[in-house]
Amino acid sequence: MNDYIDEIEITISSGNGGNGITSFRREKFVPFGGPDGGDGGNGGNVLFQGCSNLDSFKDLTQTRFFRAQNGGNGKGSNKNGKKGNDIIIKVPLGTEIKDKDNNTTIIDVIENDKIYLALSGGTGGKGNSNFKTSKNQSPRKATMGKPGMKKKLFLNLKTLSDIGIVGFPNVGKSSIINLITNSKAEIGDYAFTTLSPNLGVIKTIDSDYLIADIPGIVENASKGKGLGIKFLKHIERSRNIVVVLNGSCGKKEDLIDEFKKLTREIKLYSTHLINRIKLIIINKSDLCLFKDDLKNFRIDGDIHQILFSCKECKKEEISFLKENFLL
Repeated sequence: MNDYIDEIEITISSGNGGNGITSFRREKFVPFGGPDGGDGGNGGNVLFQGCSNLDSFKDLTQTRFFRAQNGGNGKGSNKNGKKGNDIIIKVPLGTEIKDKDNNTTIIDVIENDKIYLALSGGTGGKGNSNFKTSKNQSPRKATMGKPGMKKKLFLNLKTLSDIGIVGFPNVGKSSIINLITNSKAEIGDYAFTTLSPNLGVIKTIDSDYLIADIPGIVENASKGKGLGIKFLKHIERSRNIVVVLNGSCGKKEDLIDEFKKLTREIKLYSTHLINRIKLIIINKSDLCLFKDDLKNFRIDGDIHQILFSCKECKKEEISFLKENFLL
């Protein structure tokens, strides 16, 4: 069963503010004690937090309604009510949060551990001690707390990555990401082995780089064929894109045709993504039927770097991948 969930609808509600109260000081030998009604506490806020260790909304499926705590009511002796506890909803980096009512993006979660405010809690009411004046020494006025807010939200995950790997089904994208990262992507000899983005990390001395292996795209994906273009959104935020082609095809023209079909589907989704293609990997080159032509193989002139890879990928090729991925 595929547990990957990259879209979900939830409802959030901030806490109500507590009420202020009317109270007067009552002590022995103090017959004319003044007002001492405390204020109500503010309601809790609804917050979102970006978490790099999450990759889907699976943890949010059990509860679709999230509510912060109400603020406490004020008390006598000028004791203010307690502020309601905030609720923090943890989501993957790249989560786009939209207001369902108007389809506008209210939050874009892109920083790890950063807290984002979605709804503020209602403010607490004022106790009667706030309304004492020289003309009114015994005010009997207190105010109610403000109610919290409620929203229906649509959460849409667009994975943040340094490199997005794209290609038709069964060209070996998962094998490549397993080879050069710590990923354990499923590998099979059938189409659509990958049903959700596989994430891996290339670790270097200076930094870590996230790579996303996107589920296979097919011709006419933009029209809903195969898995459609549902997962192309996960390369919207990739800094670089790597295209993987099937080197075990019959002739050189097949490779060029495969590249054109793939890039056409990407263009139909977003023309901006084409300029991010930095590298073409011709995978399964050990099965190629035109090996003599591979050395001089070019697509669209010399605008792309090309790497030839097979199951027995050499160490120097892995180094080449790492160096050229991190442009």
